[in-house]
Order: sequence, then C-alpha cells, then structure tokens
Amino acid sequence: MADKNFVRSMFNNIAPTYDKLNHILSLNIDKIWRKKAVKRICKSLKDTKTQSLKVQNAHVLDVACGTADSSIALAKSGIPFVTGVDISEGMIKVGEEKIKSLNLNNINLKVEDCENLSFEDNSFDAAFIAFGIRNFEDKKKGLNELRRVLKDNGHLLILELSVPQNKILLSLYKLYFLHILPFIGKKISGDSKAYTYLPNSVMNFPKPKEFMAIMEECGFKNVKQKALTFGLCRIYEGFVIS
Repeated sequence: MADKNFVRSMFNNIAPTYDKLNHILSLNIDKIWRKKAVKRICKSLKDTKTQSLKVQNAHVLDVACGTADSSIALAKSGIPFVTGVDISEGMIKVGEEKIKSLNLNNINLKVEDCENLSFEDNSFDAAFIAFGIRNFEDKKKGLNELRRVLKDNGHLLILELSVPQNKILLSLYKLYFLHILPFIGKKISGDSKAYTYLPNSVMNFPKPKEFMAIMEECGFKNVKQKALTFGLCRIYEGFVIS
C-alpha cells in the first residue's frame, strides 16, 4: 500500500524531470501504449459509422494525470472537455505549462486526492488512469470513487505497467527494472527513493485476474484486460451499468 503523503512528496520532487525520464526509461514505448488507450476511450464515446460523439459535450476525467500527457492526448483526439486531477502540485504545475504552450482551452487541471474526489455523482462520461492506479493508497476506495463520478454506461480505462509472465523476459525485466532503472533515475532526477519505489510498486501490483476481481467488486461490469508488448503493460476496462 502506497503512503499518500510519500507519493505526493515524491512526485513533487521529480516533477521537473518526470517527462524526460519517463520517455527515456520506457524507450518511448509509453507513448505507443498511451495512444492505444486513448484510441479505445474515443472509440467508446464515438459512433462507429460517423465517428461523431455519441454524447455531445462528452467529459472525460483523467485521474492521476501527472504532467497532463493523457489529458493533452484526449483533448487532441476530439474530446470536448477533459478534467485532469492529481495529488501532486508539482506535476499539475508542469502540466499547466504544457497545456498553455499548446494553446489548448478544453483542459482543466486540479490538485485533488483521487480517493476523495470533489465532483458530484454521475459527472463524467469516461475516466482514464495512466500509470497511476498502483500509487493509490487504497485502490478499492479510489475505484469506488470513480464508479461514483461516472455516469451510467460510463467507461473506465486503466493503463498500467505489468510484470511479464515469460520467464526469460521476466529475468531481463527484473535486471532492468530493479537495478538499471533506479541507477539512471537517480542520476537524472537526483531522487534515489523515487526510482526504487516505482519498480517495487509495479512488482507489488495485483496480478491481472486479481485486479479484475477488485474492479468487479467495486461495481464495474464487463471487466476485461489486454496485454501490451509481451505483458510489459496492460489495459484494464470496465463499465458502469445500472
């Protein structure tokens, strides 16, 4: 279980170098994963024939939005309104600067505790979490909050790093993730704790079937998952159906 105050402080510390490190350490594959996830969200909100939005003024919540990469991708994909929330003031500040530089006016970022959202029930048509659910102190509480703020037929999509199942790949993965990544992360960010915590948070995340069961326990329907890049990352999806 991640301590909320530690997570906030850690991301505040690494916010200035987060984007650079994220892309370097993932070899830019994170951009491909994010693009696939955003495409799936848009697909659920658009008519398959006309590609027009099924819900006029569709509103998507980007949870644990960090420096707003996902919020920006969603806005550029034709989503009319995007709200991004994150517990780290430092990450939000970097995100706001990026949005301003791109002259995007349909994104609103807020500092929020993602397990205690300030929004009213049934506020959003979809919710997206990219590489953030593992940092929740109480994952069930966070998922219940997301179910609360999603409208009926609302779509939840979670993009999260995963531990590969193949034994050979797993050995290489552990070498890189537990030894090389922390070394590079410390060199660039100056924060040794962050890039020790982050690999461990992935290793300790529930296995796919376990996490899907948690989603179902929190009331999500039609829950499914898809492995990306040999299981290095996974997409989890669920819907709010009354």
